[in-house]
Amino acid sequence: MSLYIVGFLISLVASLCSVPFVKEIAVKFGIVDQPSNRKIHMKQMPRLGGLAIILGFFAGFLYISPTNPYLMPIILGACIIIVIGILDDKFTLSYKIKLAGQVAAAAIVVFSGLTVEFIYLPMLHRVELGMLEYIFTMLWIIGITNAVNLIDGLDGLASGVSTIALAAILFMAIINGQMFVATVTLLLMASTLGFLVFNFYPAKIFMGDTGSLFLGYFISIISILGFFKSFTLVSFIIPILILSIPIFDTYFAIIRRLLNKQKITAPDRSHLHHCLLQLGFSHRTTVLIIYGMGAFFGISAIIFSNTTLWVSFLIIGLILLLVHITAEFIGLIGQKRPLITMIKRLTSRS
Repeated sequence: MSLYIVGFLISLVASLCSVPFVKEIAVKFGIVDQPSNRKIHMKQMPRLGGLAIILGFFAGFLYISPTNPYLMPIILGACIIIVIGILDDKFTLSYKIKLAGQVAAAAIVVFSGLTVEFIYLPMLHRVELGMLEYIFTMLWIIGITNAVNLIDGLDGLASGVSTIALAAILFMAIINGQMFVATVTLLLMASTLGFLVFNFYPAKIFMGDTGSLFLGYFISIISILGFFKSFTLVSFIIPILILSIPIFDTYFAIIRRLLNKQKITAPDRSHLHHCLLQLGFSHRTTVLIIYGMGAFFGISAIIFSNTTLWVSFLIIGLILLLVHITAEFIGLIGQKRPLITMIKRLTSRS
């Protein structure tokens, strides 16, 4: 136990201490985020903060030195993600180049043998994926990597939501005795928490794509190792529940852009955090609300994994209903916003 406590502290302190140096490097080399109509911040901000998360994580990782048959391809894929993230923070790469890098990283992992060979679903039990295992695994890695990247829109949002998701994964990994997954998750939590001290509103530095892509990539990997490889009837649903905030935000963004006849990669101001801000919530309150949502989904996943089949169905049904109502009310689809309209009318009358 002392090994993991020390490893946690090493990652936490290394991340904390490296942020000022990373910030200085970002400013020196012009790796900064400029204000624009689509962005919330009103001043130039350094955006290489994810490098502090990476340094903190690997500091603790080297100390504990966990082993896994897929360790080298996972690390090699991470290196590609890190390079893509740094280059994008500096030069703002096109989505095609970023996607090519993510595909390369995912391919290295998949062709090393780390794939989702089957999934367990209620009623259907074990479903073999066959040749689809390669496509499914690559889509999962790329999808989660980009989902975390997309929610990085407010101070402390991506880092906080990721930490909450990691806490749920850590709890379940410990219960199931998955020590490699638990170790990686613990160190990611520590390094992200250290960075969050400087990133929470009002932020002094952004994690940038360097951080959000790195977190998304590793969360996708540990979810494969921790859930898809487990022999439970809910192995497919649990990671989706834990990662509901980035997954559903990405899902509604795709639907919204298709309905508006926009490119899927086109940016907009209708993400979850944008909609909450438009309702009148402050920057800090919006982030805390989304933290609460993330905690709700994480706790739901834990309850879901330890309950009967019919109760599991009830939980899923209630969550899907809640997600649908929330999306309609706050305008995640991007067409109708009845709650916003009602509030504006009441405000104008008063």
